[in-house]
Amino acid sequence: MKKLHSREELVLARAAWKDAGKTVVFTNGCYDLLHPGHIRLLEQARSLGDVLILALNSDASVRRLKGPARPLIAETDRAALAARLAAVDAVTLFDEDTPRELIAAVLPDILIKGADWAHWIAGREEVEAAGGKVLALPLEPGYSTTGIVEEILSRQP
Repeated sequence: MKKLHSREELVLARAAWKDAGKTVVFTNGCYDLLHPGHIRLLEQARSLGDVLILALNSDASVRRLKGPARPLIAETDRAALAARLAAVDAVTLFDEDTPRELIAAVLPDILIKGADWAHWIAGREEVEAAGGKVLALPLEPGYSTTGIVEEILSRQP
């Protein structure tokens, strides 16, 4: 099964999954430097349904959110890496600052974010209005891309 999807392809795949009675889970993020916290969140998210969609911020979106030094890894490489993960069934990119429009188009059954975003989850209103669930999952302590980058830089002589 193809894992990398354009927005249009993902909307069509979502319709097919819905027709097949599958529970679709959606999460998103930069996933700039893949670490154990990402893997565990994706595995938890996947355990909640039949299909897990991971939407990745495009390079331009990451730069707007994280600054000019990011991303560390290009969007094509981040998408290819994510597509290789067993927990992930579909990967797409979005260029907006938030995935709200993409979420509104896909309307997953379950929308997942890490607990660090519990205060504001883009797409919450759309998913809940369609009868879906929105969950903030606990993060793996000690793992964040920003923290890893800071640790690497602090080790410079």
